[in-house]
Amino acid sequence: MDSQLITEQCSQAVNEIIKAAGLTKGSLFVIGCSSSEILGNQIGTATNMDSAKAVYDGIIPILKENGIYAAAQCCEHLNRALVVERETMLHFGFEQVNAIPQPNHAGGAFATECYNRFDDPVLVESVNSRGDAGIDIGGTMIGMHIRSVVVPLRISLRKIGEAPIICARRRPKYVGGARAIYDEKLM
Repeated sequence: MDSQLITEQCSQAVNEIIKAAGLTKGSLFVIGCSSSEILGNQIGTATNMDSAKAVYDGIIPILKENGIYAAAQCCEHLNRALVVERETMLHFGFEQVNAIPQPNHAGGAFATECYNRFDDPVLVESVNSRGDAGIDIGGTMIGMHIRSVVVPLRISLRKIGEAPIICARRRPKYVGGARAIYDEKLM
């Protein structure tokens, strides 16, 4: 595994997503990450803290620099709860739950890395579908956390490490029917 390459790929991906999704200060960005898939293994079979650290190093500093809130999705064993900073929980009014992600038991490597490195981490059961954009590294299913309408977002990268990535952003719902005129910047 080339940690530096994974970090660079993550930085490139998050920068492209921020630009393409038009994210601004105060936006909420959801990250789902399978460290197993990054290494070319099936999700949940080869948890790796080094790849999780490389992803963290590539994504979280860029989000912080841009004033964008991060939400790191846990695995299905914690019902896809999310690790956020306490400030994020309070800002959005999310409800805290009691669990600490673990790399090989419940939560996953990336959620564990975030829990260990955030300034004041908490676990929330849900972000109430308030995410503005996100990246799914390895098929972790983040769509439930993005506001409707979720729109797939194609960027220049197709993989991080060996893991396929799917990026998404939100767009406001269209209302008004056939006679409505829509703002092209929001489409």
